[in-house]
Amino acid sequence: MNDDTRSASLETLRALVGRDDADFHEGQFEAISALVDDGSRALVVQRTGWGKSAVYFVATLLRRRMGAGPTVIVSPLLALMRDQIAAAQRAGVRAVAINSTNAHEWSDVLARLHDDDIDVLLLSPERLNNPAFRDEQLPSLVRRMGMLVVDEAHCISDWGHDFRPDYRRLGELITSLPAGVPILATTATANSRVVTDISEQLAASSDGGSVDVVTIRGALARASLRLGVLRLPDARARLAWLLTHIGELPGSGIIYSLTVSGAQDVARLLREAGHDVRAYTGQTDASEREESEALLRDNRVKALVATSALGMGFDKPDLGFVVHLGAPSSPVAYYQQVGRAGRATDNADVLLLPGPEDPDIWRYFATASMPTRERAERVIAELGDAPVSTPSLEALVDIRRTPLELLLKVLDVDGAVRRVRGGWVATGEPWVYDAERYERIAAARVVEQQHMLDYESTAGCRMEFLQRALDDESAAPCGRCDNCVEAWYPTTVDAGAATSADAALARVGVPIEPRAQWPTGADRLGMPLKGNIPLAERAEPGRALARLTDLGWGGRLRAMFEGAAADAEVSPALREAVIRVLADWDWVERPASLVAVPSRRRPALIETLARSLAQAGRLPYLGTLPIRNGGPSGEPGGNSVYRLAGLWDRFDASGFAFPPGPVLLVDDIADSRWTLTVAARELRRAGASAVLPFALALRG
Repeated sequence: MNDDTRSASLETLRALVGRDDADFHEGQFEAISALVDDGSRALVVQRTGWGKSAVYFVATLLRRRMGAGPTVIVSPLLALMRDQIAAAQRAGVRAVAINSTNAHEWSDVLARLHDDDIDVLLLSPERLNNPAFRDEQLPSLVRRMGMLVVDEAHCISDWGHDFRPDYRRLGELITSLPAGVPILATTATANSRVVTDISEQLAASSDGGSVDVVTIRGALARASLRLGVLRLPDARARLAWLLTHIGELPGSGIIYSLTVSGAQDVARLLREAGHDVRAYTGQTDASEREESEALLRDNRVKALVATSALGMGFDKPDLGFVVHLGAPSSPVAYYQQVGRAGRATDNADVLLLPGPEDPDIWRYFATASMPTRERAERVIAELGDAPVSTPSLEALVDIRRTPLELLLKVLDVDGAVRRVRGGWVATGEPWVYDAERYERIAAARVVEQQHMLDYESTAGCRMEFLQRALDDESAAPCGRCDNCVEAWYPTTVDAGAATSADAALARVGVPIEPRAQWPTGADRLGMPLKGNIPLAERAEPGRALARLTDLGWGGRLRAMFEGAAADAEVSPALREAVIRVLADWDWVERPASLVAVPSRRRPALIETLARSLAQAGRLPYLGTLPIRNGGPSGEPGGNSVYRLAGLWDRFDASGFAFPPGPVLLVDDIADSRWTLTVAARELRRAGASAVLPFALALRG
């Protein structure tokens, strides 16, 4: 190692952190020297808070003094970019970002790049495939790039293909770089399989050969973390425990939920009990997420109740606790989240409250993201040389927008399709569905899910278990977890908290927003529909008993609709819950009659529910909506235009005689909402003054 480099690096590090006595952590200077002295490709796997950003900022400043071009950092999340830019400014590093939120600044950024006035450019992985950036800006940037940094590099791995398929495109960028450009990949969570996967992609070269990759891996354990697992019988008990003990948890922290609705429900329950918390999910507005991050950093809220949307990139060194209501699907994901805590404190509490429904949720997300051969071939067959926009393509293939966009990215990375101005084209390159690869990913998921279940039940040290699951050779008992010493957390539940949890789980009623527009491409499938749905044919805002993902009634409805339960008459408990929804419905005008949507899967349930509601509300029951042309076709899960095509001209309301007033329309489950939309249209066209849609369950 070069003594001059070490002296210059140490001087730069001390300026970076603002301390004259600062020194390198083990491995930091070795990584810097590999980049600066040797122009190497390096993979750094170190725990959160070790100082990975110091490595690339110090290396950037030293290489810039040597005349190298700017460093490009590929960073996955906007929150992470904000933290990195703030850290760079403190270090005297001129850093800017190009992402979806600052398009108004791009021209200024590009001008500064041209003038060599930028040291670090942060990019999201998606930007690498933006047609204008990829074709007009990236080639010149590649020629001038002084160093490439891939942050959160575990997203490169096959395991992360469904989180950010664009990360796999980094292999193309790596092979296009001029010889001698150093590359740094960093992550806090990677087992040996992921390390091998990342290293193989870092090693690729333009001549088809491979380049040596330096791997610097440190111990993952953090002495400040106190791990525990508390098994409770059901969601009621978990919520009651949290209500009872959240105020005793140290400082401020994060409460993780596996689903968006779970995070929203828990946050609402805690707020109603007087606790200062906020929900934080992928559906939260970007400005609200940024505000919530700032509130937590400043200890102005007790907790954020979050999905995995709050993870990589959130930096709060004194985070006091992390609680999970339900377990992530792998030790890698779990350690990624708990590693946010205790970075600059002597003590931080980490508690997992697993639920029996966790494996079902894991399976749902795993299968929802995996591309199938049939879907991929359908998409490729519809593309040619002329660009097709995503909405237009959605009208040609029966795939919903979100999974379609994910599939297009996967096919793009595989070289079968290409994003261009105006949409997508087929490349004409031969493409074969890589069944072996997806089987391998699926098998790896099953193994790592079992590891998570084993973590919950182990009698050994929990930190040591996580280290071994992440192939950390320094694994050793921590002496702090609930298995090394007696359980540090209370197990009692306050009676009042249990009552509040019961009330929260018994809560019913979810809005159903009416469809206002026909889907793009309906005319291509023979439906003369375009633009807005006329107000005179539109449904009113509706209600559902609950979402399938809700904590309370959601579980019972999942068992009813997604399990093997047989069709049966409505139960008294279900009937009473629905009546409570109708009693709380703030409709403008009370319904004057009731019509049921014919159910293919639960006819007895819907027929008896409709009759009992009509009797309870003293409404005339007009019967089920008659069907024609064979009735509705298609299955749940298709995209809008195909779902609509399976319903179009399949209902006949012409025989109904409506009393004055709205019609209450009762259905079993609202998925795309097109059944309720088309049924309401037919009822309105047949003379109903208004239609109030109700469904037992709302999917999503």
